[in-house]
Amino acid sequence: MRESKVLPGFSDRLAAQAEARKALLAKFKPKPAVPAAEGAFETTAQKKARELEEVRARRVAEKEAARLAKEKAEEERRLAIENDEELMLQLKREERKARKAAEKEAARAKRELKAQMRRTG
Repeated sequence: MRESKVLPGFSDRLAAQAEARKALLAKFKPKPAVPAAEGAFETTAQKKARELEEVRARRVAEKEAARLAKEKAEEERRLAIENDEELMLQLKREERKARKAAEKEAARAKRELKAQMRRTG
């Protein structure tokens, strides 16, 4: 008896069924796992600590940059004032006025103290 290529025989169906069963069961078998390298994964605490250090470092850098910018602006302002003679004269006048006003206030306070001492006597 000759087997037909179109209609598979009973033994062919059994073989196909066995292969399908093996393939199905192979999906459930545990696969060999590669062990994780030490330090490959961060814990949540380690990640949080690392991020905190990054934030701190960034803030320190920003503060330093701001301080340097402020110093540079102050130095430029100082140089501009020194180079501007008219402004220097104006600052001298204001300083002299402030000094004379302070001397006048001190003299007035001294006179008032003397007058008070005479009254209480």
